[in-house]
Amino acid sequence: MTEVNIWQWGLIIASSLMLFLLSPLAKNTNQFFKAVQNKKAPNTLMLTGSLIISWIFAKSITNAANLGLDYGIVGGVAYAGYYLSFAIAGWIIYKMRLQGRYTSIHHFLSSKFGQSAISVFSILIAIRLFNEVWSNTMVIGSYFGPMGSPVYYWSILIFTALTLAYVIKGGMSSSIFTDVVQMGLFTILLAVILFTIFGNSNAVTVKEVVTSGTWSFGTGLNLLFAAVLQSFSYPFHDPVLTDRGFISSPKVTLKSFVWASILGGLCIILFSIIGVYAQSQGMEGQAAVEVGKAFGIVILLVINFIMITSAASTLDSTFSSFSKLLAVDLKLGNTLTIGRWSMIIIAIVGTIPVFLNAEILSATTISGTMVIGLTPIFIFWKDKATRLSFHLSVFGGIFFGCLLLLNWFPAGLIFTTGKYADLLWVNFWGIICCLFAYHIPTWIKK
Repeated sequence: MTEVNIWQWGLIIASSLMLFLLSPLAKNTNQFFKAVQNKKAPNTLMLTGSLIISWIFAKSITNAANLGLDYGIVGGVAYAGYYLSFAIAGWIIYKMRLQGRYTSIHHFLSSKFGQSAISVFSILIAIRLFNEVWSNTMVIGSYFGPMGSPVYYWSILIFTALTLAYVIKGGMSSSIFTDVVQMGLFTILLAVILFTIFGNSNAVTVKEVVTSGTWSFGTGLNLLFAAVLQSFSYPFHDPVLTDRGFISSPKVTLKSFVWASILGGLCIILFSIIGVYAQSQGMEGQAAVEVGKAFGIVILLVINFIMITSAASTLDSTFSSFSKLLAVDLKLGNTLTIGRWSMIIIAIVGTIPVFLNAEILSATTISGTMVIGLTPIFIFWKDKATRLSFHLSVFGGIFFGCLLLLNWFPAGLIFTTGKYADLLWVNFWGIICCLFAYHIPTWIKK
């Protein structure tokens, strides 16, 4: 075992034990599922921090650094486009709560579209949560050893078990409390990395960072516009985000979501500077890993600890959201026992793809396209619509997601070139079709 691995094991075990000891113990369902402590919901600062860190996944900052390496700062801005999701979701949830008096996404769907819509939607978000487990833990494994090696698998299993231990203690209360701690750590560690990048002998300048990359479709803009399009549907199939939209007051929630959109996107852009630096030094491979190696063991450990922090925050949020989905939203039993056993189930099932060599980036890009059918459902949440409208739109989105997955989308409908061109145009045409599919039953009925 290398010196780096020894330190990494120490960081994982020490940080997990600290979070376990600090996490509140949930004694009732309000604490476990709604993060209510001393009869108070999370305030703006806590909710904002929780939103940001739970969405800055290990795979997200890995992708941000690699996009910075490939496309310069344009790549970081493109990936940050997904963080528009917070502002859009925050505004719509704010209106749904005030004008519609809805208490959850499931409440809205059951009231407007019935039980069949709940079933379909629950399957979609269960798949999302399932993806979040393996796609984040695989990033952690890659920092301990090559994919498929014993240390790779052991690090994933131990990391998952340690995260499960502290979140099972307090549920959503543990998740949000530890998110604030993890957000603080992330901010400090990111500042250390940026100070090192801009302060070393081979430093890049701010001007070089800002002017890095080319603002063209083939070098990042395909992904940026695809991210913006997906932001109108992507957040609504992520209960890690939407669950946090219903636990504080509407005003606190809206402020938190808007700040999370701004600050979360900024964090992604700043982290992509690691990739910009790697590009300036002619590095290849995984940008964050290569830059860490270039600066020595201390910075490598700082980068690795950021990955550990962000992966843990996403993983504990995933566990708490899945337990709420089964116990509260699907009404399988609003008890602490059901909540805790649900976490154990998703931890086990979600780890299986690790042993099947799944593709990390596909967890974001493909699933984001699969749910574009949610766009009209939430954008036009106040408008009259039939139950058939829901199913036509949702399954229309899944159809276009399958076209992307299987590379069956007609090339004649793709009007830009370069990587992510198919992603952009499948989403563009798919959303247009879903909008028509959603409204046609209502127009016919009139």
